Amino acid sequence: MTEAAAPPRPPLATRLAQGARAAGPARLALALLIIVVALIVASASWRLPLIGDAERIAYDLRETAFAPRVDQDPRISLIVYNDQTLIATKKRSPLDRGLLARALKAIDALRPRRIGIDILFDQPQDEDAELIAVLRGMKTPTFVAFADARTNADNVLPEQAAFLADFMRRLRGGSARPASIRLKTDPDNVARSWPDQPAGLPPLLALAMEPRGQAFAGYTGSLRYRLPQSADRPVFASLPIDLLADPAMAPALASQIAGRDVLIGGDIVDVDRFQTPMTGFADAAVPGTGKTMIGLEVHATMLAQLLDGALLHPLAAWLRWTLAALVVLAAIATTLAELNWWRLTIVLVGQIGLMVVTPFVLQARGFDTQFLPALGWLLGWGLAFAAAGSAARAVGAEQRRFAQSALGKYLPRDIARRIIDEPERLALHGERREIFVLFSDLEGFTKLSHALPPETVASLLNRYLDLLSNVVLDHGGTIDKFVGDAVVAFWGAPIARADDGANAARAAYAMWRAGEDFRKSLPADGPTVGRTRVGLHFGAAVVGNFGGEGRIQYTALGDAMNTASRLESANKQLGTSVIVSREAMSRSGLDWWRPLGSIRLRGRATPVDIFEPAPDVPVEDRRRLAELIDDLCDPARGARAAEELVGFATSHPGDAALVSLVNRVKEVRYGEAYDLA
Repeated sequence: MTEAAAPPRPPLATRLAQGARAAGPARLALALLIIVVALIVASASWRLPLIGDAERIAYDLRETAFAPRVDQDPRISLIVYNDQTLIATKKRSPLDRGLLARALKAIDALRPRRIGIDILFDQPQDEDAELIAVLRGMKTPTFVAFADARTNADNVLPEQAAFLADFMRRLRGGSARPASIRLKTDPDNVARSWPDQPAGLPPLLALAMEPRGQAFAGYTGSLRYRLPQSADRPVFASLPIDLLADPAMAPALASQIAGRDVLIGGDIVDVDRFQTPMTGFADAAVPGTGKTMIGLEVHATMLAQLLDGALLHPLAAWLRWTLAALVVLAAIATTLAELNWWRLTIVLVGQIGLMVVTPFVLQARGFDTQFLPALGWLLGWGLAFAAAGSAARAVGAEQRRFAQSALGKYLPRDIARRIIDEPERLALHGERREIFVLFSDLEGFTKLSHALPPETVASLLNRYLDLLSNVVLDHGGTIDKFVGDAVVAFWGAPIARADDGANAARAAYAMWRAGEDFRKSLPADGPTVGRTRVGLHFGAAVVGNFGGEGRIQYTALGDAMNTASRLESANKQLGTSVIVSREAMSRSGLDWWRPLGSIRLRGRATPVDIFEPAPDVPVEDRRRLAELIDDLCDPARGARAAEELVGFATSHPGDAALVSLVNRVKEVRYGEAYDLA
């Protein structure tokens, strides 16, 4: 028997079923529970206690490792109130608005690109009229900080919100516009993501200052932080507001203002400061790490990211779940593979290395790896490996003992050798498999056996069965049993091969040809032998060892067997010799079929589409017949198709299958199946 050099192992589900039967309900329930937990951990570890904290730290490490190292950004300047400013103005809260008004005049004269103010004007101050007048007269587009009690209840009281709203109303008519200064921090107070943008709020400050960045509208992905190339040149230039408020000093700073986006806010100790992914990784060799960041610089970071179009793309939720499932399946498959120690070592190192390296590779390539379950993959893999391993070990010893005692009783020698090498291929009791089932029968043999001497009957039968057995074995099939002159065989168990469908179909046709050769070889004056009829079907069956301690038989049971048997019997009424169901035909990979309509087999409620192997029929004829049968199912074209079918059959005299098809079509409504009585 010809066999592929390396037939595939049974499907993973089959091997799990084998382990389940040997492990028992209690062990199986525990293993399944652990595997479900492994899948959850491998996909949603960011949402789990402790593991989520570890995932955030791992992400911060990746963000720090691959943050771009840049020179000072020439597009953005920060103008800040610092602690020295507070001492000089003797005002801490609210910040001195007279100083801001004077600085805004000077900045506006230096012709910046846009101005953003990260200061909430939420309570009255003596200089308000002066500041409002300056803001209304600004030539530069200016965006003023806005927040409301609805979306920032912890920091904005209703009275503050009312004053701020009135302040914004008083700015109407000028070039100043409100902008949301909303920022987002995680439970550990680290700013990793863009904030959401609730309806009813003005646009975020960065979006307001760069209206062309509409791709970021609604963006809530990760912030793209950058690190300075040197400690003495931070990513954003920062100037004390006092210098800009001094008419003598302001012109000297024109190069830091002209054509730039200017952000104004506070840089005050312990006020409006945020941790970033780099804060927890202090490294003297890497400037910018180990420090907190003022809110104004977070806004500047968002603006720079927007200006660069650095929209970071996260992995979709479905892809994260798919990767988690693959991680769990890889762990299970590794356990079930039963590799020797050095192969297992290679596989383990490869899989763990891939899980460790992949998040860093994705981060380096610009993907948003926040919420990527990097540690969850490792933990989930370990849980699944342990759970599946216990089930696999439970079945291993029993399988090997059984295989050694059962071989040689029912399997061909080459398959037997494979079972010895790989005993897990043999089901210990019974397993549900999808197989190709073949039934054959010698027409008229029962009547003939009553008319001949027993010796003649035995000689003819042995010779006939030997021919058909060779056909099955030559095409890689397993002989199930002989029932008189009938042969029952199947493909797909105990070893499934990729070409089982083609082999089964070729065997069905070859068995009919062998039967015809057998008939022709008989003496002219000897007994008359009828046709060999064959039925082939693909479906589910329970395959395994059945019997008692004294004798066992490897066989298949189930509906697929019954359907194949009835297909074989249907040949007599249909004028055919070989009938194949659509299920078997579609999986054969062969193109020699011609359709013969739909029938309802005796004792069956579900119709079966049937096909006949016709390698000698011209392709054009097979194609035309298929078109006619398709048209018969269409009420609008059925009548014409029936007429054309009669003409088609007439043009093929002597074709009993076509004559039978025409007669069946006359007796049913278009598109319905013909009931075999």
